[in-house]
Amino acid sequence: MAMKEPGARPANPRFSSGPCAKPPTFDLKKLADAPLGRSHRAAVGKARLKAAIDGTREILGVPDDYRIGIVPASDTGAFEMAMWTMLGARAVEMVAWESFGAGWVTDAVKQLRLDARVHEAPYGGIVDMTALDYDRDVCFTWNGTTSGVRMPHGRMIPDARAGLTLCDATSAAFAQDLPWDKLDVTTFSWQKVLGGEAAHGMLILSPRAVERLESYTPPWPLPKIFRLTKGGKLIEGIFRGETINTPSMLAVEDYLLALDWARSIGGLSALMARADANAAVIAEFCASRDWIENLASDPATRSNTSVCLKFTDPRIEDGAAFAKAIAQRLDKAGAAHDIGAYRDAPPGLRIWCGGTVETADIEALMPWIDWAFHSEIA
Repeated sequence: MAMKEPGARPANPRFSSGPCAKPPTFDLKKLADAPLGRSHRAAVGKARLKAAIDGTREILGVPDDYRIGIVPASDTGAFEMAMWTMLGARAVEMVAWESFGAGWVTDAVKQLRLDARVHEAPYGGIVDMTALDYDRDVCFTWNGTTSGVRMPHGRMIPDARAGLTLCDATSAAFAQDLPWDKLDVTTFSWQKVLGGEAAHGMLILSPRAVERLESYTPPWPLPKIFRLTKGGKLIEGIFRGETINTPSMLAVEDYLLALDWARSIGGLSALMARADANAAVIAEFCASRDWIENLASDPATRSNTSVCLKFTDPRIEDGAAFAKAIAQRLDKAGAAHDIGAYRDAPPGLRIWCGGTVETADIEALMPWIDWAFHSEIA
């Protein structure tokens, strides 16, 4: 039997997992002071880029001796830059439990043709990170954006390790506690947890990663946008805001605005608490219904940002068609945009719960999911 349509919609129905919702205080007019039409190499441009790096360090608590750079091509560009410049010095452990991790496996095995040992887990599961050899280099995602499965902690990564850890943290940074002493290379993009605009990646390097860059030359050619060293030394300017290619100063200003908002609410701890509260609403909703559940099988590994859900009602004959119909119904009703599961993931819903999303909007969404389910199943 179909349910009556709920009376109230989320004030902001944007629950996409990338680009994600803008901060609640966002206003285009606040970007009016962006140095548009100016060179990013002029003093004003370099100052804004340096402010973005400094703000990242401040909010995330990145150690002073770690380098932070703004690089091309979003998180993908940042992670591939790290792989192409640092891997190959020793054997590597490639770890994947969702599509982006699987992409890094493909790069390592088929493109770079490394001495790689591949560890994979199905959607909803996670690789046993205690079983890895950390004297090899290790590549992994902290939070599986397309599976909603995250690392519960980093304690399994030994302090005394010979290899480097390369971590794709694009849907974890600013929402989850990243243990910097366990991470040698960390990448993310602005358009995830802080709701920034696309195309810019962040590359964070530990002193051990810098040592690798300065002591190892990969056997393959490197395109200009991947080159982090010159004459065997790190190009320090990249980590002061002297970007390899031309950045969007409008996008930089937007990221600075998001960092200001993060400061205003209490920084990283507040961002994490907001994401936790959002995810908790969905967890409570699923616990009280027998037709929907979290894709992540272990509660300890469930993401607080990219929350992935699956429908379990035995009456559903075509899971993909049913999930697509739910997402389309919610979109048409103006209750939720862009919450279908990722194209490579099992059919279901994916609801972004990062800190820029208001808990009241997640709460308002839940009756609409109820309504959409009962409307489709009727």
